[in-house]
Amino acid sequence: MDEIKAVLKMDSEREDVFVGRMKLGNQGLEVSRQGLGCMGMSFLYGPAKPEIEMVELIHYAISNGITLLDTSDVYGPHTNELLLGKALTEEIRHKVQVATKFGLQLLHQNFEIRGDPEYVRACCEGSLKRLGVDCIDLYYQHRIDTKIPIEITMGELKKLVEEGKIKYIGLSEASASTIKRAHTVHPITAVQIEWSLWTRDVEEEIIPTCRELGIGIVCYSPLGRGFLATGSKLADVLSENDFRKTNPRFQKENSEQNEVIFQRVSEMAKRKGCTPSQLALAWIHHQGPDVCPIPGTTKIENLKSNIKALSVKLTLEEMSELESYASADNIKGDRYQSSDSIDTWKNSNTPPLSLWKKT
Repeated sequence: MDEIKAVLKMDSEREDVFVGRMKLGNQGLEVSRQGLGCMGMSFLYGPAKPEIEMVELIHYAISNGITLLDTSDVYGPHTNELLLGKALTEEIRHKVQVATKFGLQLLHQNFEIRGDPEYVRACCEGSLKRLGVDCIDLYYQHRIDTKIPIEITMGELKKLVEEGKIKYIGLSEASASTIKRAHTVHPITAVQIEWSLWTRDVEEEIIPTCRELGIGIVCYSPLGRGFLATGSKLADVLSENDFRKTNPRFQKENSEQNEVIFQRVSEMAKRKGCTPSQLALAWIHHQGPDVCPIPGTTKIENLKSNIKALSVKLTLEEMSELESYASADNIKGDRYQSSDSIDTWKNSNTPPLSLWKKT
């Protein structure tokens, strides 16, 4: 009851900026124009944050109109879903759209990708239990299992939709061909990708494919894992077990060159009367009405700032100027180091169904 009173109190203190709603894909899902990525509360970016503070942050986001909450069974692992489950009281559940993922499991400090039907079903059942919900609003395949045809994985997801255990299906880091093949088995509602001013390789094939098929676009790390908020100095304050500590783009030889981009973004932000992070988020929001960024944070102050990015208006000339700063040639360093064992859409094609034989 105290939690609900807190949410009601925050309802009366909501931000001036109206988050608003959008249709994500053409299958009927409606979400807030900006979501909340929950990963960093529990996983990859240093030690897990205090649970009570993270529940308060989630409730604050909801009270200010953010309804798309993004997690995964691998975050923690499992602890992030449990955290979100604790925040989703009965009175709050109907206000939000819960998105979680399956397909990545952490084994001996390495990620293994699975998409076989038995694993898909077991993951779904586990997520339902940890989240404390009867149905998952948006269920993504976190990474594509390239050992089996995508049609096999999608077949099981389709069954879960028919059983009422999930409402909508999504893919994360999938190639254009994989998206198209998956979409023939059951409509894909959303594709989650890394898209920001410093990660733009999806613009040539992935974005046009989603738009051709009427699939919503969900952008994770829209602030470049924090770099577009603070620049290269972020690397100096990361904890030793923060994933970004070893990320190629945060290494000194690359970070110093990437800082030039951040400084240019900062200069424009100053002219616009906003922060660099708000400008970077505004750039994503201006990509189209089918795009929903899900910036993550562990601080209410940063959440407030992210919401205010919705009020930043950009002209076509300003969009072009920003894009000239952050062309593919200007960004230094890969998204992941090879030892992270994390595949991206560039390595997500699966065997043809016609040639596949289950052994």
